[in-house]
Amino acid sequence: MNETFIPASDHKKKNWCLIDCKNQKLGRIAVVISRLLSGKQKQDYHPSFDVGDYVIVINAQDMLFDSDRPRFSVNVPGRPGRSLKQVLNALPSQLLMRAVYGMLANGAAKKSLAKRLKIYNGPEHPHAAQNPIRLDEVL
Repeated sequence: MNETFIPASDHKKKNWCLIDCKNQKLGRIAVVISRLLSGKQKQDYHPSFDVGDYVIVINAQDMLFDSDRPRFSVNVPGRPGRSLKQVLNALPSQLLMRAVYGMLANGAAKKSLAKRLKIYNGPEHPHAAQNPIRLDEVL
């Protein structure tokens, strides 16, 4: 009879992945990032163990949106929100962070998974020492 492999906490070293948001849609990027953070693309994935990777996102201000739909971002319930373009001009990294945070699974690990996401508005990032793997072909 086969036995299910359950990874230990020190099973594998976590990888660093680099994603460029230039001319990419917000929803598509958020799906890929949430899968990388949770580790669902790995063959040794188990929902009760943390096997996800670190993700670095660059060029967050150059994301694309569907211009057909007027969307509004509500920051405080019961108060009027700002349009999507206003939020993108002011805080593009927060917009992507909220999209990814909403796609992560609910539970105790949600905050710790979100802390592994590093978002930068420009093409520069301070994580060159971690040798991130560039994932342009995934998008």
